[in-house]
Amino acid sequence: MAERGTLSRRGLLRGALATGAASLLAGCTGFATSGTSGLTFLSTQFTPLDEAERFRALLRKAFDGDVGYVTSDPGPFTTQVRSQVDAGAVRASVIGGLHGDLAPLAPNHLEDLTDIVSDFSSLGWPPEYLELARAGTNRTWYVPWAQASYVLAAHVDALQHLPSGANAEDLSYDQLLDWAITARRANNNRPVLGLPGGPKGLLHRFFQGYLLPSFTGGQITTFRSPEAVTAWEYMRELWRNCVPASTNYAQMQEPMEAGEVTVGWDHVSRLVNAPRREPDRWRMMPAPSGPKGRGYMAVLTGLAIPKGAPDQDRARRLIAALSRAETQVDLLRANAFFPTVRTPIPDDLPPAIRLEAGAVARQRESKGAILSLPPVGLGSREGELSKVFRDCFETIVLKGGNARSTVDAQARVVNQLLADAKVPCWAPDPRGAGICEVS
Repeated sequence: MAERGTLSRRGLLRGALATGAASLLAGCTGFATSGTSGLTFLSTQFTPLDEAERFRALLRKAFDGDVGYVTSDPGPFTTQVRSQVDAGAVRASVIGGLHGDLAPLAPNHLEDLTDIVSDFSSLGWPPEYLELARAGTNRTWYVPWAQASYVLAAHVDALQHLPSGANAEDLSYDQLLDWAITARRANNNRPVLGLPGGPKGLLHRFFQGYLLPSFTGGQITTFRSPEAVTAWEYMRELWRNCVPASTNYAQMQEPMEAGEVTVGWDHVSRLVNAPRREPDRWRMMPAPSGPKGRGYMAVLTGLAIPKGAPDQDRARRLIAALSRAETQVDLLRANAFFPTVRTPIPDDLPPAIRLEAGAVARQRESKGAILSLPPVGLGSREGELSKVFRDCFETIVLKGGNARSTVDAQARVVNQLLADAKVPCWAPDPRGAGICEVS
C-alpha cells in the first residue's frame, strides 16, 4: 500500500478518526458486492434491503473510498470466514457481526486489534464490552461497534398505578408484579401488561437475559438451581396478570399503539413506533432487578479483520472511521443501533429513539447490572436452546406444570446440546476452557 512508506499505522488510524479516511485506489477484492468495487465488508448485520442501503449510504459518508458491503446469515458467515482463513484465501478485509458471530472465530481466525482500542481508549468503550472483545484472552479480537437491548415501555397513564414508593427507573420484579396487579384491578380487571409471547416474539430473550440472570446470576450454569425454580414460579404469577393476547404478540409496539397494552417489554426496535403519535405520553425504562441484580441482554456487534485479510491498513482505517462518535450517531439515526462509544444523544433525534437511548444507557450503567448475551457459538443450533426456554414457559407457566421437574428434564436437553456443540459458557455465566453445562 502506498501510504505505508510515509505514514505509520497509528497515524493512519488517527487520521481516520479526526478527518475521515483518505481516498482509496485499490480494485475489487473478489466478492460480488452489489456493483461496488473496493474494500469488502462482510457482515451479518442490516440484512433487510432498506437497512443495508441506509448503511451503504452511511459508509459513503464516513469513509472516502469504495466499500462493498455484503450481508450473510450467521451460519454461512462463520463457515466462510473459517474456510477462507484456513485456505489462505481471504477476500473480506473487514467483517461485522454479533459478539456470538465473532467470539468463536478468536483467536485462530481473527487479527489482533488490541492496538486500536488502546490508541483510542478515550472514545469510552464500556469496560465490559472490551472484556467480551477479548474472548477470554488478554488480546482484543474485535472492536465494539454498535449495540441494542430490550427495555420496558409504559404509557404515562399506567404510571399512576405504580406501587407506593416505587421508582419506575429502578423497579424490582416484585414491584413489577404489584404494578401489573394494581393496574389490572384499576382497569376493570383487564390486564395492561403485555409481553411478546407469540411464535415470532422474543420472549425467550426475556428468560435468557433478564428473568433468570436477575434471580440466579446465570443463564446456563444456574438453569436448574432453586433460584431458577423460584424465577419460573414468579413468571407464572406475572403471566396471570398479562394481557391474554400476549401469546400471539410478535412485537409490542402494535398492541401498545392500539391501546391494548400500556406496559410492555421488548427489543428496542420493536418498541420504537409505540410513542410515535404521542411521544410525551410514553416512558422507556430499564428492566427490573431481582435478588441477584438487574439482568439485561446486550445485543453487541463488533468489527474485526480476518487473519490474513487483504488491505489491512485500510481495514483498520475503516474500523476507526466507524468508531467515531458522529458516525455511530449516524448509525443510530439510520438503523436504530446505539453507539458503543461515549457520546451525547443529539436533541434532534426522533423522540422514541431518544427515549430508548436513555433507557438503554441507564440499564447498562445501573447499580447491580448483570450483562447477559444471546447464546454464543451455537450457530444454526441456537434455535434449539431457545426452544428449551420456550418449552419451560409453556409447561410451567401456560400449562401449570411443576417447575422443579420441568427444569430438571430440560437441563438434560441443554447439557446434551452444549456437549454436542462443544461451546464454552457466555455471559453472565463464567467463561472457561471447558464445555458449558448446567450444574
